[in-house]
Amino acid sequence: MDAFTDRPFAGNPAGVCLLDGAADPDWMQRVAAEMKHSETAFVRRIDEPEADFELRWFTPLVEVALCGHATMAAAHALYETGAVAADRPIRFRTLKSGVLTVARDADGGLAMDFPSCPPEFTPPPAGLAEALGGVEIGWTGRNVQNDLIVELADEDVVHRLKPDMAALARIDARGVVVTAHLAEREHDREHDFVSRFFGARLLLGDGEDPVTGSAHCALAPFWSERTNLQEMTGYQASERGGYVRMAMRGDRVIISGEAVTVLDGTLRV
Repeated sequence: MDAFTDRPFAGNPAGVCLLDGAADPDWMQRVAAEMKHSETAFVRRIDEPEADFELRWFTPLVEVALCGHATMAAAHALYETGAVAADRPIRFRTLKSGVLTVARDADGGLAMDFPSCPPEFTPPPAGLAEALGGVEIGWTGRNVQNDLIVELADEDVVHRLKPDMAALARIDARGVVVTAHLAEREHDREHDFVSRFFGARLLLGDGEDPVTGSAHCALAPFWSERTNLQEMTGYQASERGGYVRMAMRGDRVIISGEAVTVLDGTLRV
């Protein structure tokens, strides 16, 4: 599935494995390594008062506590296969992020109810500016997912970044999220801010995640506090790129977008 996009070969690809029953975590990790996507979601039906499905996410290297685009991909798969009726919400039980609900929105997209994870200020770690190419850092914070949120001067700086991934891997963080707000003269654009996510400790390849839903659990409250906007659109400026719609709802963030199916089949192991 390609998430946070309305067309194939854009947004963020995720594998979705619909299970018949409980699976061994080591097996799930090996499947995720075989898929080589930034995340593979594993979904199985459960019978609990507060949830309908269990959901777990694995990168090729580790299991993660929260993943937005793979949650969207999992919901898209359940709706598309008819496992869940289109007019019903999906309630996912997760290991570390509680129950997450996904439903169709008024535009036909997928709206995910996630926890808000506002970053708290922290001095920039030693070596961070150099690892990002010697840029001038305006503000740094850390959220409960151990992501570093790094504010840069403007959108152009975010687009031009060519970080040293080996150096970023030495930074104590799940990922490094760089972001910038648009200047007043640019407010006719489709988005309010830009970001990029570098997960040198999580991801194979170049270490950049195309579109990171979970990062917007921090970016939404961060930019809402600074702009007084309760509803925003972010653009994650990776090579594939993708738009993320956000709405603040107290201590929750509604994260919305589209997803498309690129490939389906049967796993033979």
